[in-house]
Amino acid sequence: MKKVVIYSIAITLLMNASCSDNESTDQTSDETIITDTTNNNTLYFPPIDSAIWETLSVQELGWNTNKEQPLYDFLEAKGTKAFIILKNGKIVIEKYFNGSIATDINPWYSAGKTLTAFTVGIAQEENLLDIDEPSATYLGSGWANISKEQEDAITIRSHLTMTTGLDYTITNQNCTDPDCLTYLNAPDNFWYYHNATYTLVTDIISKASNQDYNVYFDTKVKNKIGMDGSWIKLGFSNIYYSTALSMARFGLLNLNKGAWDSTEVLNDTNYFSEMTTTSQVLNQSYGYLWWLNGKPSFRAPGFEILFMSELIPEAPDDLIAGLGKNDQKLYIVPSQNLVVVRMGNDTGEALLGPSSFDNDLWERINALIN
Repeated sequence: MKKVVIYSIAITLLMNASCSDNESTDQTSDETIITDTTNNNTLYFPPIDSAIWETLSVQELGWNTNKEQPLYDFLEAKGTKAFIILKNGKIVIEKYFNGSIATDINPWYSAGKTLTAFTVGIAQEENLLDIDEPSATYLGSGWANISKEQEDAITIRSHLTMTTGLDYTITNQNCTDPDCLTYLNAPDNFWYYHNATYTLVTDIISKASNQDYNVYFDTKVKNKIGMDGSWIKLGFSNIYYSTALSMARFGLLNLNKGAWDSTEVLNDTNYFSEMTTTSQVLNQSYGYLWWLNGKPSFRAPGFEILFMSELIPEAPDDLIAGLGKNDQKLYIVPSQNLVVVRMGNDTGEALLGPSSFDNDLWERINALIN
């Protein structure tokens, strides 16, 4: 174990200040209808217009079969609806719990921020925007209740890195009305997980592309990799809903650094690297709306303090993640060619992103795969 004591203390603090069908099924959905015995490091990509998705078995990979059922028992007990592990792009585990099935549509919550970050990269590649431009270029003057000088200092990059400096002490941090967006700090001087400033990124993309964000996203990302799902407005928030297999598809796209097999979806390798590495000095465990493991410290949603620990001590250091409310999880591990998806109900912590569930889950994944 790495830094478990320190991490446990940090997560205890998180749990103390947190915000906001029982039968496991062994069925594998109709999507997993081909078994492949090949085990190499070449990535496999399922067809975008077919239900076929090749598989590998736990036995073929030499994983510890004795640790499968304890993992499933844990997932079921924690309110999990869907759990998937891809190795080299092929499905090794696809399980549904608590009355769920493969075709169920689930919310990504803040794990969907990764979808938006990826889409920004495409818009920049197409010269529709530049992330170093003031966000007012696309949102217009008066998008926040601040001065013109303060407005011009906030860039699209500030939104992507959670460093706009806008006041997060308000009652509703999801509110995107100008009256809810007031000055607190100079941009790029303090990191705070502010949902409203993220949500405005979708408006920026819409204005830059001169089309509805949903249409642009579907054309540039969803349709190119065979995802299902859609963006749905819930109050001020814009939440993506899809099957777990579609989340796995997006994970595979990012495992391959923006390419779907031979199709370049995001061709800007510099942007992809920036998106998935430390984006600022204030929170080393945060890229452009992606969470990063293996760093010496992290900041967490709802907190102003710095935790001196890795984000997920039990997980591989090169893991990148989309982490959402009620423990929606998209983990990508490049060094092991792994994509892991967990969708479901609150595990008991009701946090917005990182939680001790990450560490508990990775303890059990490690017991299976090592």
